[in-house]
Amino acid sequence: MIDVFAVPPGFRIVSGGQTGADQAGLDWAISHGVSNGGWCPRGRRSEDGPIDPAYQLVETPSRKYLERTEWNVRDSDATAIFTLDQDLDGGSRRTSDFAARLGKPWIHLRPGVHPRFLARFLSARAVKTLNIAGKRESAQPGIHQFVMTFLSEALAPGQ
Repeated sequence: MIDVFAVPPGFRIVSGGQTGADQAGLDWAISHGVSNGGWCPRGRRSEDGPIDPAYQLVETPSRKYLERTEWNVRDSDATAIFTLDQDLDGGSRRTSDFAARLGKPWIHLRPGVHPRFLARFLSARAVKTLNIAGKRESAQPGIHQFVMTFLSEALAPGQ
């Protein structure tokens, strides 16, 4: 059984650049030399102000968060939604709805779910572009660190 996903050449992580799960996915990619990007709202909007230019995101025509959410799901092979709760709500629920409507696989990752489930999910689907989505840091303090740790345990870059 696969316990760690060996990041293949050309693997990419995308997100919308919001605080919390989104930025953690981008931070993990940057710190591990993994290609990254994605769509963000026009004006590079996030809850704590403009998204840092270090994140190589492309602005959508709209300032609405849902447009970038849908476009990141659409342009990815799969989506990982991170929360600290058992249930999806708000933007996380909308992300899963977009994935279902677009026929894209998605997985909900939270405390109690072992990182090997993400590794197996990615391997079984030969994912090359992974959308990282989930809760904002203000809604779930600690989500950024949870995502960073989870990705470090599930993914093996450069193997």
